[in-house]
Amino acid sequence: MPFAPNFPVMLRTEDGVRIDAAHTPSARTDLGIVVAHGFTGSWRERPARRIVHVLSGYAGVIAFDFRGHGRSGGETTVGDLEVLDVEAAVRHARVVGYEKIAVVGFSMGAAVAVRHAGLRGGVDAVAAVSGPARWHYRGTKPMRQVHWVIEQPFGRWAARVAKRTRIARGPWDPIPMPPYEAAALISPTPLLIVHGDADTFFPLEHAHQLYAGAREPKELWVEPGYGHAEAAATPALITRIGKWISSNFL
Repeated sequence: MPFAPNFPVMLRTEDGVRIDAAHTPSARTDLGIVVAHGFTGSWRERPARRIVHVLSGYAGVIAFDFRGHGRSGGETTVGDLEVLDVEAAVRHARVVGYEKIAVVGFSMGAAVAVRHAGLRGGVDAVAAVSGPARWHYRGTKPMRQVHWVIEQPFGRWAARVAKRTRIARGPWDPIPMPPYEAAALISPTPLLIVHGDADTFFPLEHAHQLYAGAREPKELWVEPGYGHAEAAATPALITRIGKWISSNFL
């Protein structure tokens, strides 16, 4: 089955970074969904396009590449200034004409979605999928590898060559508010936390910490056998997320 047609657009953030994005319209014209990918991902990759295709059955979709990823400008700060990228996508969704807007984020994108909703607001629902609750987690082998890529010159070079991901050098200064603290600021906006019990990057404790930090209304879905982020997300799971978003705006 072919993917739903999309219309490429170029956004610009408050700090002047060009953001590569695409708009996929839907039969429902009052509700828009912003999709935020994980670290080294892109809206142009097949897993993300599959997710957009399913979600477009419930709302119009704005998908984009974070700064430092794909055809977007700048360098990734791995969860800090990316809040401005989500804000640019949300602003475009308003310009297009969507009255209600939800943000769905995966992994790094989940952390950014939570931080954006808590710190900037202006959205009507948030779904955080496979997201970390706190920074600098190294408790799994995949996350130790991610930190090596971010911190080592050869790792940053490899990410640029293999994944078209440009990573900013140096540590955060100051350290941004972690997602579990930002989650407390989202209410009364509905928050959905989705996490797999087979996630090899972030164990379930991250989902529970996010959920504990948030205020009502909130939901936690622990998905049996689900791995990590976009690559492991089944059409059935994305369909349930689409229904959850749609049900908040009936």
